[in-house]
Amino acid sequence: MKKTIALDMDQVLADLVQEKLDRFNKKYDKQLTKKDMVGYTLVEKFPELKDEIYQMVDTYDFFRHLPVIEHSQDVVKELSEHYEIFIATAAMFAPESFQAKFEWLREHFPFIPPHNFIFCGVKSIVHTDYLIDDSLDQLEIFKGQGIMFSAPHNRYEDFDVKLDDWLHVRDYFMTALTTEK
Repeated sequence: MKKTIALDMDQVLADLVQEKLDRFNKKYDKQLTKKDMVGYTLVEKFPELKDEIYQMVDTYDFFRHLPVIEHSQDVVKELSEHYEIFIATAAMFAPESFQAKFEWLREHFPFIPPHNFIFCGVKSIVHTDYLIDDSLDQLEIFKGQGIMFSAPHNRYEDFDVKLDDWLHVRDYFMTALTTEK
């Protein structure tokens, strides 16, 4: 029986930060980059614009056109040959995102069956062997082995297993296959 991996969508598979920065920069005539966001979210950096930032994000169009994070497609496809892959996305925090996230996943990860998509709020309900997520809050309530995926906002967060990119994710899981046998 294959071990199971749940993957967060936003900022693990889909580059939410870049899309948010692109839209924010255009709307507010700024030139922010991911380097400017190290250790912060946009809301933390601009608390006075909190409502506007949430409105900008909670749209079908925002989630439907997110860029794919580099190497995620190839690595997830390779891992799916050895592990059962699930997508666990906290869609409840952006209710307008459901349809867009579903369509985005079908387009960019067609090899993952739709019945393996989990649209939830908190991920404590997910019972896979592993969870790869960028959110410390989600990882702390997960009961299996959590793996933090590096993102600008979590750069200074400590976690037992923290991986910088999808090439490191592949190495971690391919090594785990050989040590588990």
